Amino acid sequence: MFFNNLKMLTKSAGAILFLALMLASQNAYSQASSIIDDILNATGRDQWKDRFDSRGAQEKDVASTLPIFAPQTLTNIEQAIANYNAIVSSGGWPVVPANRKLRLGSNDPNVAILRKRLIISGDLPRRAGISNQFDTYVKTAIRRFQRRHGLPADGILGRFTYAALNIPADVRLGQLETNLVRLRSMSGFLGDRYVMVNIPAAQIEAVENNRVALRHTAIVGRVSRQTPILSSKIYEINLNPYWTSPISIIRKDIIPLMRKNPSYVTDAKIRIFKRDGSEIMPEEIDWSTEEAVKYRFRQEPGRNNAMGSAKINFANPHAVYLHDTPQQSLFNRQLRFISSGCVRVQNVRDLLTWLAKDTEGWSRRKIEQTIASGDRINVRLKAPVPIYLTYITAWSTANGIVHFRDDTYRRDGVEEVAYGQ
Repeated sequence: MFFNNLKMLTKSAGAILFLALMLASQNAYSQASSIIDDILNATGRDQWKDRFDSRGAQEKDVASTLPIFAPQTLTNIEQAIANYNAIVSSGGWPVVPANRKLRLGSNDPNVAILRKRLIISGDLPRRAGISNQFDTYVKTAIRRFQRRHGLPADGILGRFTYAALNIPADVRLGQLETNLVRLRSMSGFLGDRYVMVNIPAAQIEAVENNRVALRHTAIVGRVSRQTPILSSKIYEINLNPYWTSPISIIRKDIIPLMRKNPSYVTDAKIRIFKRDGSEIMPEEIDWSTEEAVKYRFRQEPGRNNAMGSAKINFANPHAVYLHDTPQQSLFNRQLRFISSGCVRVQNVRDLLTWLAKDTEGWSRRKIEQTIASGDRINVRLKAPVPIYLTYITAWSTANGIVHFRDDTYRRDGVEEVAYGQ
């Protein structure tokens, strides 16, 4: 019995094993066996194993090469709706108290509630069981949950993770049903190659032959200046572009900035033009009024240009487009709803290369050389690429893996799913 207990502890309790061996070496066999049994009985053999587990639960990859608008998504979300109906019928999941900080190694009754919550949603395997131990199985399950909800997958229970955990199951069911209607409206042929911007996820998919060729983190419109929902075709890429300010930005941003700092326009290398094309100097404008909206504001290409190195054009009545940005650090934000309606693209040169791959003479090397030269060049695509700016807050690209996002623009009609704002 003693040696069986020692074998049980060898993988996880080096210090206590050492104590037992020391006692045994002093002919204290029965005393050592008693000590080990007391330790196991006091902590519980299952809890001992949980507490010192280092492998964690097997973590399924929630990412997929299937696009959100894949035909399979409809089948998967319908199955998810059936699953969530069953969860709701069974009473849903418990509210996880956020009154204490839980972390790896914690022994707390709240962990048992957290385990139950994660088991019901399929993030924690049922075999992991219900206990008060926050082990690596729980941390792995939290990371899986965070990935499904577009949160940083750090395994840490922060404000946004608690908020997402505690949205009731019936609300999530309603969110799935709402998005099923949206997905059905996009279930036709979208093109062999297309770009999809999912506004709530602040993410872009470049899709080819029903597979995601590229995924890009995006920055989209703030609540007060929302990115519009539309369908169009990308027809042109501008390298080292000018930036022409929309009237809304002249009124809401440039005029207030000029009132505070009269050199702002000059410092930002923005030139001002009359309707006849002649240039007007900033000091000729009365900035105490809205006179400036009568003129065209154009920022010259360069490192600080609002478009960065590239602009991607598609016809639309909202004057929005995709573009690079000199403020690359903004892509690290969790909430990326900060633009004036246009969409900023992380690693935009990868997307440029993908868009122009059938346009003769525009390899990745040529694109990089042109950007480095500073020359302003317009590249007309040989074949326009469809683009869809959409609003999908719930979807499923694999059976049993359901994604949810914050309803930033409050289009789902339920306040609970706007927890990120």
